[in-house]
Amino acid sequence: MRTVKMVKRVLTEMLRDKRTLALMFLAPLLILTLMYFLFQSNTDQTASLGIRNVDTTLVKAIKNDHVHFHDVSSKESAKTIIRDHDYAGLISQKGDQITLTLQNSDQSKSAILKQSLQKAQIKLKMEAAATAIKGQQKAIKAQQRALSQMQKSLAAASKAAASENPSAARRQVKTQTPLTTASKPKSATTYSVNTHYLYGSSDSTFFDTLLPIMIGFVVFFFVFLISGIALLRERTTGTLNRLLATPIKRGEIISGYLAGYGIFALIQTLLIVGFTILAFKIQILGSVWNILLINILLAFVALAMGLFISTFASSEFQMVQFIPVVVIPQIFFSGIIPIDQMANWLQPIARIMPLYYGASAMSNVIEKGVTFIDILPKLGILVGFAALFLILNIFSMRRYRQV
Repeated sequence: MRTVKMVKRVLTEMLRDKRTLALMFLAPLLILTLMYFLFQSNTDQTASLGIRNVDTTLVKAIKNDHVHFHDVSSKESAKTIIRDHDYAGLISQKGDQITLTLQNSDQSKSAILKQSLQKAQIKLKMEAAATAIKGQQKAIKAQQRALSQMQKSLAAASKAAASENPSAARRQVKTQTPLTTASKPKSATTYSVNTHYLYGSSDSTFFDTLLPIMIGFVVFFFVFLISGIALLRERTTGTLNRLLATPIKRGEIISGYLAGYGIFALIQTLLIVGFTILAFKIQILGSVWNILLINILLAFVALAMGLFISTFASSEFQMVQFIPVVVIPQIFFSGIIPIDQMANWLQPIARIMPLYYGASAMSNVIEKGVTFIDILPKLGILVGFAALFLILNIFSMRRYRQV
């Protein structure tokens, strides 16, 4: 009986908390719907391939729905062309020598191009074998006709001999059709393929592509969660109300929280980046300082966002429930799923996600070795996000000031 009363009490409290009910029942549906549209629109991944002086037969054999061709007439190096046009790869030919240069910043696209070239070579060999078989079949039929003619001639000669007409027999033998010889079938061109990589090597895996994104996500997620819960605790324990009752300004309170929690966020960022570099032996083509700068800005955005979101939660439980709505969509649009392969109406959503810019900048630094100037626009956007949430935090403090 007491258990029943406890169940009724829990149900009553939950039914009174409309926000918790909404997050509990609607957030999973939102995430599942988002995943449906993301993965439904990302079934056909494509890779751009530059073509320079390649046999048309080989190009036709490579052609499929997953490869987009671009004719290249420039005499510049393959790596320069790939870097300037952001091709997934470039293929060139000199005699029977094929050179395939892959960008290799996305191993899935590199795999598409390598598999397409391998399938093309197999296809050409099979076509050559089929042509040879057809030629042999024609030669066999021709020989069968010649044998039939010879048999008829021999039969006629036998009849002539039987009628004691040697001259007719000699004429029949002279008119016998000679056997035809089969022409040698043309063999398929055997291409020798050399593969080069602009970034990484043949040992690069999908984890190398995923790791820069995951670094940014881990930093963003934990800073967001810890900062939000920390400020929420300040509110629920009455510390924030006592601070607001003093002459201290709202901007000073927010700045103090950002600076205080920011120190721990900075230490956490240094720890995560350092551990990743040392433990996973990740190859970094760019500057480590740029990586640290990106993560620090990303942590600052997560800190400001966590403080702002915490103003809408009344308990740690509710703060955690905001994760499916605020944090999980960030990972979907961070680059794990290629943005350019999404449906057109989904792509603009990525542009309002801070993690999209942070993860993209980090991938470019680690995998492509871009400089500070190249990532400066994305860093500026992260600063803009941080400033926006800082302003929103200052205004949200009004609801808690009682004097």
